[in-house]
Order: sequence, then C-alpha cells, then structure tokens
Amino acid sequence: MFKKNVGSTDRALRIIVGLALIAGFFMTSGSYSWLYLIGIVPLVTGLMSSCALYTIFGISTCKLKQE
Repeated sequence: MFKKNVGSTDRALRIIVGLALIAGFFMTSGSYSWLYLIGIVPLVTGLMSSCALYTIFGISTCKLKQE
C-alpha cells in the first residue's frame, strides 16, 4: 500500500494534534469553526504512518533498520 515514512515521535505528535483540532471543532462555535476539521489530515497520516508530502519531498522520519 503506502510506504511508511513517519517515525514514532512524528506519528504520536500528528495523532495528538489531529485529535486536539477535531476536539476544538466540537468545543467551539462560529463561522470559522469548520477550519478545525483540518485536524483530519494529521490524524489520518499519523494513523497510516505515511505522509504524501514526505513522499514527494523524499523525507522520512522513520529510523532505518541496521543490517
């Protein structure tokens, strides 16, 4: 499927930020509260351990296996 390119620390931060933004959506009201739904992006990339932008730019935060 997708190549894993998100390390464990990066993954944890993405999940926390994503959940916080989504929680902000439900806790606020206003005309721009829908912007908190952008938290879906870091949440999904954290859960999948794969980031499309990292793939495009050739970045990986995963530790390499020592052989």
